[in-house]
Amino acid sequence: MTAHPRLRTVPTVGVEEEFLLVDRRTRLPAACGPRVLAAAATVLDDQVQPEIFQVQVETSSRPALRLKELADDLARLRAVLVAAAADADCLLVAGGTPVLAGPEPALLTDNPRYHVMAARYPAAAADNAGALCGCHVHLGTFERALALALGNRLRPWLPVLQALTVNSPFDRGRDSGFASWRDVRWSRWPTVGPAPLVDERGYERRADALVARGTILDRRSIYWYARPSEHLPTLEVRVADANADLGTVVLLAGLLRGLGAVLLDEARAGMPPPAVPHGRLAAAHRRAAQTGPVGEGIDPFTGWPVPMPALVDRLLERAAPGLSAAGDLAAVEAGLDRLRRLGSGAERQRRCLRRRGRLQDVVDDLARLTASVQPSG
Repeated sequence: MTAHPRLRTVPTVGVEEEFLLVDRRTRLPAACGPRVLAAAATVLDDQVQPEIFQVQVETSSRPALRLKELADDLARLRAVLVAAAADADCLLVAGGTPVLAGPEPALLTDNPRYHVMAARYPAAAADNAGALCGCHVHLGTFERALALALGNRLRPWLPVLQALTVNSPFDRGRDSGFASWRDVRWSRWPTVGPAPLVDERGYERRADALVARGTILDRRSIYWYARPSEHLPTLEVRVADANADLGTVVLLAGLLRGLGAVLLDEARAGMPPPAVPHGRLAAAHRRAAQTGPVGEGIDPFTGWPVPMPALVDRLLERAAPGLSAAGDLAAVEAGLDRLRRLGSGAERQRRCLRRRGRLQDVVDDLARLTASVQPSG
């Protein structure tokens, strides 16, 4: 990889994808996670894991230096899960919320930690509303202090990245009115939202206090939009819905890695992070969840309304040196052009419903896209 002369570090990038399993006939969430995991783990080993509900599974890519390497790994993981789901008579679906759901609550995965979580936070985990699926990007590899420094600088840029990846307009048989209803549902859990501006000492104090007060179960339950991983030497960014379209996932990873390279150099040079107020960031995220990459967003730096396409252009300009250093600029520009042409995941779901007329068809379209390892369109 050819490094940009002004950038010392191009981070590695990895992706965790959460998926929903649905019954092949009813398209309702299906508790076949244990069967799918057992079959997939014989091939994927520790790259596949359970989630809190038995209607979900999760995959973890290996850290990658090149976007093509990442895309190939994600495609392989999906292909194995699609086949395992088919053997269990269900479909693998990448979407932020269950498009359809029956009256029965989702079954918890048989794990003591999950049972404690469900008992402590019943409003968040009591029913199928808790079966939410996100896409998490890990940037690394660096020590916690540098991960936090990067997170402090990423904060104002995360709403526009969230807007690009909205993919949950429908929830349990209705149109939510949002492009990402997952974000609204997810906010029922404690600590979900923009991360505070903290250094390593501040992080340790806050994390210890949250656990000691009983606000969260443990440090793994810190659900800030960008957090240092507790088990990996990475910064984990958690703003995106799960996306059926693999091209959108790779675009997100590329943009984050390119922007991260620029901001890491600024952190090492001692440049202070922007002091954007928490409330303004929260408002920008809520607007992003409402509109996606169309309409008006909120500029976190000023608090003023700005067309979302202009915010996307500014993000690309900011990330461009890091994208060039990683060799990703042309691929990311093509990915953005493709997303503008096809629309966000939320737009595509609503288009499918207008065209076909049934939410079952929306589920089928999501399953088809999830199983397609090559970007369509």
